[in-house]
Amino acid sequence: MFALSGDGSSDANSGEFSVSDVTVTEPNVIRRAVGAAAIGNVTEWFDFGVYSYLAVKIEGVFFTGLSPTMGTIATLGTFAAAFLVRPFGGLFFGPLGDRIGRQKVLSLTVIMMAISTFIIGILPDYHAIGVAAPMLLLLARLLQGFSTGGEYGGAMAFIAEYAPDRRRGFLCSFLEFGTLTGYALGATFATVLEAVLSEDALLSWGWRIPFLIAGPIGGIGLYLRMKLEETPAFAKIAAESEGREGNQTLSEFRKIFINHWPAMLVCGGIVLVFNVTNYMLTSYMPTYLTQTLPQHGHAGTPSVVSEVLQIFVLLVSMVLITFVGRLSDKIGRKPVLYTGCVLLVVLSIPAIMLLKIGGTVATFGGLLLMGLMLLCFNSTCPSVLPALFPTDIRYGGLSIAFNIAVSLFGGTTATVVASLIAVTGNIDIPAYYLMGAGVIGAIAVYFAKETAGKRLPGSPPAAVDHEEAEQLIAAQR
Repeated sequence: MFALSGDGSSDANSGEFSVSDVTVTEPNVIRRAVGAAAIGNVTEWFDFGVYSYLAVKIEGVFFTGLSPTMGTIATLGTFAAAFLVRPFGGLFFGPLGDRIGRQKVLSLTVIMMAISTFIIGILPDYHAIGVAAPMLLLLARLLQGFSTGGEYGGAMAFIAEYAPDRRRGFLCSFLEFGTLTGYALGATFATVLEAVLSEDALLSWGWRIPFLIAGPIGGIGLYLRMKLEETPAFAKIAAESEGREGNQTLSEFRKIFINHWPAMLVCGGIVLVFNVTNYMLTSYMPTYLTQTLPQHGHAGTPSVVSEVLQIFVLLVSMVLITFVGRLSDKIGRKPVLYTGCVLLVVLSIPAIMLLKIGGTVATFGGLLLMGLMLLCFNSTCPSVLPALFPTDIRYGGLSIAFNIAVSLFGGTTATVVASLIAVTGNIDIPAYYLMGAGVIGAIAVYFAKETAGKRLPGSPPAAVDHEEAEQLIAAQR
């Protein structure tokens, strides 16, 4: 029968399960859970896509008077500032989600993200209120970062706890499908605006439109999440812990940092390589292609062309991501992650060389190489990371470890790389940065356990139907 050890994790050797212990969730409920979780990523990355693609316009609206290099750094720095508060959001929302439930907290974070993005769309510009304009932009980004700190870890836990063990890689990959969808929508919207509006119209009012759209998207996300019940795994833990007294949040912090620090380190290393690759492609490449390369004597790529090419790369990734997630269910998570790390070490320099050559074909080839590297991580990490922590601290452990790593290494990628290029004059810095991330990621993957097809720690087995439940029980004997 199902038993919990003292730290809330399941003891694999404490006894066997029976068929009645296996969690079986209706497929339509699983589909709704996946959609409700992914909508938060759509909201978050719609904003990121818009901000990245309109970075030059945002610079002109809020950072008037700075030199081109300093304006770029200030704009990217404001983008990165949100990541400084993400760990605080994780520290607040993570334990809260383990105490009151994933569904309640995820409903709160999605509406907070939508409101903070909407606020950016109504801010006065620098000409209207001076230095107060970039300060208000910074405050809105900080609110975004705080709410996002509780979003992604909870969304990963939410899908993972609903997913059957043998399909977790496939179903969890839809979380990053939401990321790609949001970014592609944001990037496409920004590209269309640049194509149909004059420069003056875009700077005066056009740039605001995509930020204002975040409000309705957030409303849809809130509706979807409010319609769902709590995950079966959390519901079981909550029922067993009902009536316990004491400071549960403090107890959870102790478990996370004292009992599960190895998992925190492994999680941080995997998140580092995942997000450095992610933000290099999605956040910095638009600026690298349109500004950095021309400033250093290379042809570069016209803004609209580079944006369209990156959108095509995102569309290719959207087509492939769930297939790679399904592949990880069959061959294991670690082989897919190792492949991504090796590709980073081997192909990062060729990718940057293609971008330096310029032209449509070479630029698309360089971006596509980066997209394929990223595909190995965004298809697999959403199923790998939740399995590092037991159910009773999963939301907190994930949110804290994920957001610390993203804050230090992911969201700062664009700012750090731009600054290093400004100081050294070496435009190959992005390749070296990706290669270093690949090495660190490979070390983290080495220490991670293979989790494909296995139940989540602290939870009973999960199956898609009663026939599969019988198969799972038969396999353990």
